[in-house]
Amino acid sequence: MSDITTRRFALPTGVELDVAIAGDAANDAIIFLHGFPESHRTWRHQLAALADDFHVIAPDQRGFAASSKPPALGDYSPDKPVADLIALADTLGIERFTLVGHDWGGAIAWMAALAHPDRIARLVIVNAPHPFLFQKTLFDDMDQRAASQYITAFRNPGLEMFIDSIGMEKFFDTTFEKHADLAKVGAEKAVYLEQWSQPGAMTAMLNWYRASAIIVPGMDETPERPAFLSAPFPPVAMPTLVIWGMEDKALLPSQLDGLEALVPQLTITKVDAGHFVPWENPEAVTNAIRAFLAAPVPA
Repeated sequence: MSDITTRRFALPTGVELDVAIAGDAANDAIIFLHGFPESHRTWRHQLAALADDFHVIAPDQRGFAASSKPPALGDYSPDKPVADLIALADTLGIERFTLVGHDWGGAIAWMAALAHPDRIARLVIVNAPHPFLFQKTLFDDMDQRAASQYITAFRNPGLEMFIDSIGMEKFFDTTFEKHADLAKVGAEKAVYLEQWSQPGAMTAMLNWYRASAIIVPGMDETPERPAFLSAPFPPVAMPTLVIWGMEDKALLPSQLDGLEALVPQLTITKVDAGHFVPWENPEAVTNAIRAFLAAPVPA
């Protein structure tokens, strides 16, 4: 089994990222992007399982764990981690790669696939909504709108003060209790608490939500619809696997409805899991990725 090592890279985007790496650099590369409120350890099972056959790379994205935490809100707009991704691939000498993303990492993966189809050979999305469908359902699907009200709470500038008042451990318990089996978190709880306690980490992580342009209407609001919802949206160019934990309480299965019109080369694998699929049902995720990568790319 290939050993997983952690290296720190200073990127031309102005940040330093800690990156877990394993496998032979001569093998096909897979870059894994985690989401909130995690780190590269989201993918600990997949990195270990796939490293013998692939060159696997998983950064702690900007704002998370011990990676750089730029001070400005604008440093967390989605184009910035997309640029980090491409800069990391360039630094490692990787021209084309499979991109895998979960949660916010999946949102960045969707955007990177749309912006850089020349770099991304295949795309794997794990419980992360397509940007068009997510914004559309926030207007048209009241269940999804209700499930997403936490985003408004995360954008509240007073949230860090509230977390300080209740303590990080209490925030941990309330963050995960509705979205994961706490028994499956196990010893990782100490890892989360250590990473969240890094100076500036909580604000940096929450800034991903605050810097996003996504509109989350209140339950009694009817704001003007974004113009892009009424315009053609570019298709995703590469073969795409979407793995979905069907018990996700934050991102509902409605995120799969109509996805095939936006992703012509689409495979969907439904998994018995909640939101944190990569470690709630790791074998199902790893097996789905293996099968997807073993299939020939359509001509």
